[in-house]
Amino acid sequence: MVSRRGFIKSGGLALLGVGLMGGIPSFIAEAAASNKIIRPYGKKKVLVCIFQRGAMDGLMAVTPFTDQYLQAARPTLFLSAAKNGPGKSLIDLDGRFGLHPSMSAFEQFFRDKRLAIVQGIGSPNNTRSHFDAQDYMESGTPFNKGTASGWLNRAVGLLGHDALTPFTAVSMTSAMPRSFYGDSPTVSIINLQDFAIQMRGNPSGANMAAKSFEDLYDQTSTGLLKETGKESFDAVKMLQKTDIRNYKPANNVVYPTSPLGNSLKQIAQLIKMDVGLEIAFAESNGWDTHFNQGSDNGIFARNVNDLSSSMVAFWNDLDAYQDDVTVMTMTEFGRTVHQNGTGGTDHGRASCNFILGNGVTGGLVHGDMKTLAVENLEDGRDLAVTTDFRSVFSEVADKHLKINNDHVLFPDWSGNKIGVMRG
Repeated sequence: MVSRRGFIKSGGLALLGVGLMGGIPSFIAEAAASNKIIRPYGKKKVLVCIFQRGAMDGLMAVTPFTDQYLQAARPTLFLSAAKNGPGKSLIDLDGRFGLHPSMSAFEQFFRDKRLAIVQGIGSPNNTRSHFDAQDYMESGTPFNKGTASGWLNRAVGLLGHDALTPFTAVSMTSAMPRSFYGDSPTVSIINLQDFAIQMRGNPSGANMAAKSFEDLYDQTSTGLLKETGKESFDAVKMLQKTDIRNYKPANNVVYPTSPLGNSLKQIAQLIKMDVGLEIAFAESNGWDTHFNQGSDNGIFARNVNDLSSSMVAFWNDLDAYQDDVTVMTMTEFGRTVHQNGTGGTDHGRASCNFILGNGVTGGLVHGDMKTLAVENLEDGRDLAVTTDFRSVFSEVADKHLKINNDHVLFPDWSGNKIGVMRG
């Protein structure tokens, strides 16, 4: 049984946790974009975060190609911006930094000032453990392992209104990410279609579930709480009316058939449904490039191509919703300046991240990055962290979601913003 108090407290999220005749609730099964569906919530600002797990080599993604020290440190990995050189050349962004050629999908967005890059971003905690660094970044407290909540969960709590929909914060992952841990309602979904499988085979069970939930709302005496329940149930019914299998992205967009491409495609569908989504989370894996990293081809090139192509497909699919969405990437740390003996790079410190949106200070590589002479390297081997990740994450959340409570969002941090967002 689900109590009215429990249901209302979680803004309807309790629906996801209750077992119905051994099946999975189907209310989230068939989310899709359709202009014919009544939208009870209307457009909201949406922050989409992508975690690149494994630690991306930021020096290869956005290369300071004029740096002679980097060229010497990476004899087989270094890429040049020279057009007449061997292999593919970097995309010259500003005369100093070059975008990896496999990220060509990003170039026009950078030129149009919709894409901002931060080079030298990372954690003040110098751990090179994947697990610890990811945990610190997702909790937002890089020196406190005891923090129970994640920074995105705290962001949900700071949105300034009750979460009236089960879809306020959605992670397209098989397990709840550390960023979403906490008291505010969040949900983790690996595939929207999978939620309907059991209920499709038991229509009577689905009808019984729907009736019981409607009864639950009808029994709520307080007007405001009753309206909360009704709106959540409207969203549930709205999602059941369409078939995501037949979803057609706008502008003839074709998403990469990768896990990230599929996740962003489903996030786009939820945004267009106007079911109240405000924070979304997705993952990109495979960035731990110790061996055979490759230069213009190989593992790294495939990864950055998937990242940039998936993000651009998502952006073009959003169409009229672009003003309402900002996309931000993150990775736990970077890679060593010097390549290793197996054609890869080892665990380092600073990396870079990408922020895509109409409200960013785009067309710039932000950050304070010195030359890669050994005296400027952290521990004599790594790109030093010159931008605390919290200064960027807080600025994006504050400007886009209008949160403006850094003390709660990132406890024990009181640093300065670096201007990655306009206004």
